[in-house]
Amino acid sequence: MDIKEIQSLIKFVAKSGATEVKLETPDVKITIRTGPPEGFSETTLVQQIPVAAAPASMPASTPATQEAAAPATTADGSSEEESKYITIKSPIIGTFYRKPSPDKPPFVEVGDVIAQGDVLCVIEAMKLFNDIESEVSGKIVKILVEDSSPVEFDQPLYLIDPS
Repeated sequence: MDIKEIQSLIKFVAKSGATEVKLETPDVKITIRTGPPEGFSETTLVQQIPVAAAPASMPASTPATQEAAAPATTADGSSEEESKYITIKSPIIGTFYRKPSPDKPPFVEVGDVIAQGDVLCVIEAMKLFNDIESEVSGKIVKILVEDSSPVEFDQPLYLIDPS
């Protein structure tokens, strides 16, 4: 099972409203658990079981557990102001990069106008670099993650003003 299939499974479970889904194959065991519909918390457990006769191209990985918490409301009400913006979230666990390579400029900056399908960043997961594309058109209001930082599934990355 590759990372794209795992991403698709996580998205499917999140949209379906199921609270827990387990998938077991001879070399992979995945359990996806979601919290209550209010979104107080969401837990996803992805565990890969090493296989003794695995092909050389398939690296062994360690079990990973991650949790994503809902954004907290601040005392000054800033989350109410940000509610008019669309939040672009990380579809996978990995390392966030704003640039395609160290010697290139960032994909986007605050104030840039973007179109649906534009690449916003790259997330490296298991030695694979995944382009993260915008699902909406609008203007970049805020970049919520530092370059070369680890990100979790469903972690907010950008705030977009769709107007």
